[in-house]
Amino acid sequence: MSKKREGSKQYRPVELKRDHARPRGSPQPSDEEIERRLSELFSPATYALSDLYRNLGLRWRILNLPVMVAAMLSLIWRQVPSVNVLAQMLVREPLLWSPPVKVSQQALNQRLRCLPAKLFGEVFQQALPQLLLRAQERTRPKPAVVGRALRRFKGIWIVDATTLEELFKKVGALRGREGVELAGKLTCVLDLVSKLPLRLWLDSDPNCNEKVFLDRIKAILESGTLLLIDRGFYSFAFFDWLTDHALAFITRARRHAAFEVVEVLRASQNVRDRIVRLGLYRSNPCKHPARLVEVRVGGVWHRYLTNVLDPAVLPVADVMDLYAQRWRIEEAFSLTKRLLNLSYLWTGANNGVEMQVWATWMFYAVLVDLSDQVAQILNRPLDDISMEMVFRGLYHFTVARKQGLASDPAAYLAAQDDLGIVKRKRPKRERARLDKLPPDLNL
Repeated sequence: MSKKREGSKQYRPVELKRDHARPRGSPQPSDEEIERRLSELFSPATYALSDLYRNLGLRWRILNLPVMVAAMLSLIWRQVPSVNVLAQMLVREPLLWSPPVKVSQQALNQRLRCLPAKLFGEVFQQALPQLLLRAQERTRPKPAVVGRALRRFKGIWIVDATTLEELFKKVGALRGREGVELAGKLTCVLDLVSKLPLRLWLDSDPNCNEKVFLDRIKAILESGTLLLIDRGFYSFAFFDWLTDHALAFITRARRHAAFEVVEVLRASQNVRDRIVRLGLYRSNPCKHPARLVEVRVGGVWHRYLTNVLDPAVLPVADVMDLYAQRWRIEEAFSLTKRLLNLSYLWTGANNGVEMQVWATWMFYAVLVDLSDQVAQILNRPLDDISMEMVFRGLYHFTVARKQGLASDPAAYLAAQDDLGIVKRKRPKRERARLDKLPPDLNL
């Protein structure tokens, strides 16, 4: 091997942005049973919005609302790699309830920019009650801490936000701009029991403070609900509003928060449970007392705030375990971005981005419903079912159905032991977690 010449630059591989890499695979094959499930939910909801569509001054063109919803849902569930391929599919085959239509890629791109994306949001909200009713009728077991909490609270909702990925800058106003342009910030309210998204809001400013969504969040909250919220929504005014409206919350406490101790409920080497008044040096302190729960795990103090002051209603261990359930919304963000390709945005137009967001979460809701049906058949908590493997298992169901070996996707997936549908137990990891917990936690 020849030696490198002096002064020559060392080769460095190009840094790849995996989330911004164009998919190169072929679309997944269609399946009548999966498409039937999508159609029975979203086709009636789509046609129910015909009057709203016309009231917005929109003409019933070739690429009308039913066609666009069918196309976008097909793009998600069949993993279509690009809008160009989607345009080719629209010409050659029926997509869900939409027959073939002759359109160009330019016409489809234009429709992504101009068809109001809020119509997709209305379609989702029309179908959501049916999905929630199905989840309520199922009797599969729940995690123990969730079951105990539901005896005290009407429901358990999780609120969090995530930043969307990088936009392409090939056309329009973004062309020529330097640096990275992110698509915006998405805020979600997720029902913990069903894992279904109840509300979604998208702000085009990726750097906006999460508190800008508080007024919209307040408008949908129901008395008697327990909220699991991250510190991005940490606000004394919001805490007081929740207490005034008979809503409970659990959040992380700030490390250097100033407070006055009102009452000590419990104090040991590893557990401190106190009623406090927040905002000791603030001009607008928290009006209502809060409960500060602190637990030392593995030598590190974990601090939680809640307005549930009675330990009999929310014991210290339940405060910890319930807040840990907030991770379910992070899993939802990960699944929509990495599994359903929301990390790859097809267009740089804000309207097209919002349309993709709604279509992705619409299919995510159907995937949750299918996974919940599998959990019901196996009599397991929904947390035990891998939604990623359920989605990947749809390929095997499609093959089995064409061979006449399967007819129902939930029954087929529940019977497959080798597809990883049920998450693998990790006893060593669980024992290590339990060993870190203080022995006086449940005293």
